[in-house]
Order: sequence, then structure tokens, then C-alpha cells
Amino acid sequence: MAKDKSDVLQGTLDMLVLRALQLEPMHGWGITERIEQWSQSVLQLGQGTLYPALYRLERQGLIRSEWRVTANNRRARYYSLTAQGRRHLNQELAEWRRVSHAINLVLEATLESGGA
Repeated sequence: MAKDKSDVLQGTLDMLVLRALQLEPMHGWGITERIEQWSQSVLQLGQGTLYPALYRLERQGLIRSEWRVTANNRRARYYSLTAQGRRHLNQELAEWRRVSHAINLVLEATLESGGA
């Protein structure tokens, strides 16, 4: 069964959003564009996916939001990381790297390298 290219691994959406906000405050559209660009268009987030994550992250105190005017002279809610959000992102990135390294070890294992 083929997966839609917009599917994001369960549990990684929050980390991706926090990472997108690590460099600068952004509005929702900018967050989706940044993630799509960084992933070479493999990951595409719809509004129905992104905004619940933004609201959840704000409730958890990991991001905050404020109304600003965009370059196109429109009002938009801009999101930025809090200090707690930065700490949380660093912890999540360290865990992601640890687990993804372990998964890569398993996927690359051969009989000669200690496989069954």
C-alpha cells in the first residue's frame, strides 16, 4: 500500500515544526514552505496537520505566537520558540539521532557484521 508523500512519521511533526522555527519566527505558511524546501518536497504539511500541531506546541509552552504584518501587508500569526522549546528541541534531536543511527545499523547489517 503506497503512502501519500505528505505523510510524516508519527511523532516527528512537532520536532520538524520546532526545527523550522529554530532560526527565526515564522507564520504557518512559512513553516510549511521551509519544511517542504528542506525535505526536497518529500514532506508537505497541510493546514489540517500543521495548525493542530502549532496549537498543541503553544499549549505546552514550547512556542509562543503574536500577530504581525507580513511582507505582503497582511496580518498573520507568527510563531517563535520559547527557551523551553529550544531545550525540548535539542533533547528531541539528540534522541532522534541516537535512534536513527541504531535503525541504520540494523538496516545495514549483514551476516558478516554479526547478523543472524
